[in-house]
Amino acid sequence: MPPSPIRKLVPYADAAKKRGTKVYHLNIGQPDIETPQAILDAVKHTDMKVLEYSPSPGFESYRKKLVEYYKRNSIDVTSNQIIVTTGGSEAIMFAIQSCMDPGDEIIIPEPFYANYNGYAVSAGVKVVPIPSSIENGFALPTIEGFVKAITTRTKAIMICNPNNPTGYLYSREELEVLREICLKHDLFLLSDEAYREFCYDGAKHISALTLEGLEEHAILLDTISKRYSACGGRIGAFVTRNQHVLDTAMKFAQARLSPPTFAQILGEAAVDLPLDYFDEVHAEYTSRRDLLVKRLKAMKGVTCPLPGGAFYAMAKLPVADSEKFCQWLLEGFSHNGATVMMAPAAGFYATPGKGKNEVRLAYVLNKDDINAAMDCLEAALQEYKG
Repeated sequence: MPPSPIRKLVPYADAAKKRGTKVYHLNIGQPDIETPQAILDAVKHTDMKVLEYSPSPGFESYRKKLVEYYKRNSIDVTSNQIIVTTGGSEAIMFAIQSCMDPGDEIIIPEPFYANYNGYAVSAGVKVVPIPSSIENGFALPTIEGFVKAITTRTKAIMICNPNNPTGYLYSREELEVLREICLKHDLFLLSDEAYREFCYDGAKHISALTLEGLEEHAILLDTISKRYSACGGRIGAFVTRNQHVLDTAMKFAQARLSPPTFAQILGEAAVDLPLDYFDEVHAEYTSRRDLLVKRLKAMKGVTCPLPGGAFYAMAKLPVADSEKFCQWLLEGFSHNGATVMMAPAAGFYATPGKGKNEVRLAYVLNKDDINAAMDCLEAALQEYKG
């Protein structure tokens, strides 16, 4: 089981804090946007005498609310095509375990969300990476790259759209390429759409469940964590029109008994938030993105493409080993009593040696803190001898 590049340096951050150093956390996608009070109140005002198990697929009332939410996003599904999961993480695990056997292969454009590796390892599935490049903003690799990677053991392609860790937003044309590959080679398309609401510069998100002809192939993996700044709720969704896959996933859902009760109440209330709720949130993340990228591009030797979605940016630094650099930031550096924590990018790649001089930064802090964090990074790059 590979260690998390997002969390593996936490002991060094804890030690820095004990020394009195302030740590700006750009390593993890934990937003500082407040969770909407209305959905917290829905939990606080719940009147129940016994905290019972929920049904294995989740409360029917919540699944029906999710149908409303998806319909607003041009995704037509029924409540019976949704399994509520314990976070988006469990949805990903259900998908890999339901669609693949040990020894099967899944193709994933890299860099990718690091825990895909862990979920694949736990299922005995081999990740086959298709490299994308920071030079072209991490656009979808060519169709030839995918076709070359397909073997008799290939069962699926997985994407994260918008992408974690790169922030890349896949276009309709790129998704149509994936549609053609999946249909021609009879592959599942697993689509992690946790950041659907966070698309910038007028671009629109296109769900895999809206691609014509993929009714039996597409599986949507979702979560409320980032959407409503409710990461601790641990509520996600596994959505597909493929009944055989649903029946299989339900066995895993029954094995883990049920998803959390209180968080489903929270998620159900979230669907009824005003439709303009995301306007202010969207504007805030856009301004944070613009500030972060502007500061990074102003640093000598740093490359950072403008993310089209999510709230992450990948940057190439003028260092030989970003993991050693990130550890040094926490162990041996401070600027005005502070330092910055980032995620070394090598852990987001399956190909050995890739991403050695890259980092992922999550612009989940307010702009004052982002500025202070960038002051730290700029000073550190000038001081670092590694």
